[in-house]
Amino acid sequence: MILDVVAGARPNFMKIASILHAMAARKEAGGPLHWRLVHTGQHYDPRMSGEFFAQLGIPEPDVNLGVGSGTQAEQTGAIMQGYERLLLETPSVCCLVVGDVTSTMACAITAQKLHIPVAHVEGGLRSGDWSMPEEINRLATDAVTNWFFTTSEHANANLRRAGVDEERIFFVGNTMIDTLLANMDRLRAPDFVQERHLQPGGYFVTTLHRPANVDSADGFSRLLRAIGEGCRDLPVVFPVHPRTAKTLRELPDFPSNILLVDPQPYLEFNWLVKHAKGVITDSGGITEETTVMGIPCLTLRDNTERPETVEIGTNELIGTDPVAIKPALDRLFAGEWKKGRVPEMWDGKTGARIVAQLERLLA
Repeated sequence: MILDVVAGARPNFMKIASILHAMAARKEAGGPLHWRLVHTGQHYDPRMSGEFFAQLGIPEPDVNLGVGSGTQAEQTGAIMQGYERLLLETPSVCCLVVGDVTSTMACAITAQKLHIPVAHVEGGLRSGDWSMPEEINRLATDAVTNWFFTTSEHANANLRRAGVDEERIFFVGNTMIDTLLANMDRLRAPDFVQERHLQPGGYFVTTLHRPANVDSADGFSRLLRAIGEGCRDLPVVFPVHPRTAKTLRELPDFPSNILLVDPQPYLEFNWLVKHAKGVITDSGGITEETTVMGIPCLTLRDNTERPETVEIGTNELIGTDPVAIKPALDRLFAGEWKKGRVPEMWDGKTGARIVAQLERLLA
C-alpha cells in the first residue's frame, strides 16, 4: 500500500519528520505501509527547504513537483496539475497532508476528486479570520478530509461543530513537538551568536510575515520601532522571511538593536528561541514551540488557531497595534509573565500514534 505524504513549505517539513521516522520503524518491523514523499516545490529556496530535510533526517523526496514561485492561484493550479498527473500514473491508497499551506489544500482536493481518501494532520484548527490565506486553506482541506489527526480538544470541538462524525477524529497530539523534542539536544548556535556576543536571556527573537503586519511599509515601520524600543537596549534577532524582505527594502531605517539575519535552519533557529528572553511573532507554529520550551511569546495578531498556547502555554495575543507592545514587554522585564505548561499529548509520540491509526484504517 503506497501512502502519499505531502509537503511543500517550511512549516510542513517539521510536521512530517516524525511521521516518516515512525513509518520507517514500522516498515523494519514488517508494517504494511509504504510511502511516497511528494514535495510540491512551493518552497524551493535551500534555506526554506533543503536544509530542513538534511537536519531533520528526512529522506530525499520521491517526487518533486517543482511548482516554484507565483501567486497563490498560480501555485494552487500548478500543484493540482502536477499532483493529478502523478496520481493518474501511480495512484496511492491515501493522501496525507499536514498543516495549512497552499500545498495542503491543493493536494487534498486533487486526491479527493480522484476518489483517494485524505488524512489531515492538524485538522480542525480555526482562527475565524478569513483574511488569512491559511484559514481558507484549513476550511477547504477539512471540507474534503476523511480522517482528522488533531492537536487539541479545541480542534476536536471545531470539527464536531462542523458535523464531523466522532469516528473520523483522532486526537493524537502535535508532530511538530515530536520533532522539537527529538532534536532538543542537537540544537546549535548560529555563527553570528558569537560574533554579536549574544548571551542567553540577553536578546529577543522576532519573526514577522503576515500580510497585515508587513505589506504596508508605514505599518511595518511602526511595528519595528515599537519592538526596538520595547526591548530596550537588548538585541532583537530577526530572521527575515522572503516576503518580509521585500517591504524592508522600502523602509528608510529601523531601530539599531534589530539584527537582520537570513532565514535560519531548524536547529539554529530553535537554539535562538530556546535561549531568548522572549519571542515576538505573528506565526502560529512558533507559539507551540515557545510553549514547550517555556519561553515568553508575544503574538502580534488579534486571533489564533492555537488557543491552547494562550490558555495553557506561554503565549499572549497582543494584537497588531504597536502601542500594545511596550506594556507587554514591560511586564516581561518585570518578571510578571506567566509560566505556562505543556498541552495534553504533546509528548513526542504523535507520529507513532498517527502511523498506528493509518495502518488500522488502511488495512
